[in-house]
Amino acid sequence: MFVEVLFYAFAAVLMAAGVTVITSRNPVYSALSLVVCFVTSAALWLLIEAEFLAIVLVLVYVGAVMVLFLFVVMMLNIDVEKVRSGFTRHAWLGVVVTLVVIAEIVGVIYARRLGIDATRGAAPLVPGSSNTAELGVALFTRYAYPVELAAMLLLVAIVAAIALTMRKRRGLKVQNISAQVAVRASERVRIVKMDAERRS
Repeated sequence: MFVEVLFYAFAAVLMAAGVTVITSRNPVYSALSLVVCFVTSAALWLLIEAEFLAIVLVLVYVGAVMVLFLFVVMMLNIDVEKVRSGFTRHAWLGVVVTLVVIAEIVGVIYARRLGIDATRGAAPLVPGSSNTAELGVALFTRYAYPVELAAMLLLVAIVAAIALTMRKRRGLKVQNISAQVAVRASERVRIVKMDAERRS
C-alpha cells in the first residue's frame, strides 16, 4: 500500500514537471523542470528495485547531460520569441504524437495475451542476485552493437555542440592565444605621463 502511494505521488510530480517542460517560456526553467523529471523517474526505478538504472539516470542525465544542455542554452543565446512563433502551426503534430503514446500505454496495460501484467509489481529479486551484473551481461553480449551505436551518436552530438559554440558571431570578443603568448613583459604595462590639472 505504501509503495502504491509513493508511486502515485512520484508519478504526479513527474507529470507536472513534464507539462512544465513544454509550457515554460524560459528555456532554463524548462531544463530545470526536466531535471525534476529525471529525479522522479529515478525514484520510480527504485520502487521496482532497479537501483543501477536509477543511479545512472541521476548521474549521467542530471549530472552531465543536463548541465551540458544548460550551458548550450545559455551560450547559444536562443531567441525564445522567434522559436515559439511557429508553435501553434505544428500543434496538431504534438496532439497526434500524444494520442499515439497514450494508445501505446493503454495497449501495454491491457496486453495480457503477451504475458504483461502491469497491475502487479516487479518480482522480488533472488537473494544474492545483482541486477547490475545481469544488466552488464546483457549490454555487452546481447546488445553490444546498439550500445556502441548509441556511443557514436553521443559523440556526434558532442562534436556538433562544440561546433555550434565555436562559430564566429558579430560583436563576439574571442581570445587570441598566439598574441597572448607572444607578448613581452614591456608590453604588458604602459606608463602614461599626464600633466596635472587644476580643479575649477
